[in-house]
Amino acid sequence: MKKCTVQIVADAVNRLAPRRLAEEWDNPGLLVGEPSAEVQKVFVCLDVLDETITQAIEVDAQLIVAHHPLIFHAIKNVRFDLPHGRKLARLIKNNLAVFAAHTNLDTASGGVNDVLAKLIGLVDVKMFGDEEFSLGRLGTLETPMTALAFARHVKKVLNADNVRLVDAGDFMISKVGLCGGAGADIIQKAKFFGAQAFVTGDVKYHEAQAAVENKIHVVDAGHFATEFPIVHVLTEYLKAELKSFDVEIVENTTAKDFFSTI
Repeated sequence: MKKCTVQIVADAVNRLAPRRLAEEWDNPGLLVGEPSAEVQKVFVCLDVLDETITQAIEVDAQLIVAHHPLIFHAIKNVRFDLPHGRKLARLIKNNLAVFAAHTNLDTASGGVNDVLAKLIGLVDVKMFGDEEFSLGRLGTLETPMTALAFARHVKKVLNADNVRLVDAGDFMISKVGLCGGAGADIIQKAKFFGAQAFVTGDVKYHEAQAAVENKIHVVDAGHFATEFPIVHVLTEYLKAELKSFDVEIVENTTAKDFFSTI
């Protein structure tokens, strides 16, 4: 079988989620390592945490493919006594490269939001309006639901510990908008295009207030639960895409939400 490199894996991810789809403020791509480095194992995860670095080292991976970029802003120091510097030091010491696909993977066809729509069971899924590419999605439930029934449905299919429901009134849900992660800033856009409910995470108090005033239900299933399913999908995609190369793709299955319900 052919040898695999960081660049070959990066190219495979970019075929699914081209960098041009990323938001201007985002920082996807190769963040640590060199493109020509040989890769026998790839570790796929949502976040580059101390524990995920440890797991990647334990399975003898040479590359971490993550959804959330480890580096977002200009680095002013690399202090080994602070969390960010410590992670960078461990990665470099263990010859671990890091590649991230973030908002480009959110927007991409077959990416975070299409996976979320499929899990919820939406049909006729499309971008907002006439947009060629959009972070959010619009789809239709095969059977209309009440807000409470829909919130319970989302909690079940995402295996979420809890969800928060913003109940905007006594009306049924048939058309649903969604954006995995933190997508509350496009709730009103979804409403404009006909959504009666919106699924996302990280909803703030006044965003919930605006949703009630504008008569659109919101289900906040959390940042983690709305995005973590992409890890399995991306793992399976890379297995298929790189099947002719001598490389193993390892999925992180132990990650959990930072929040717990008391």
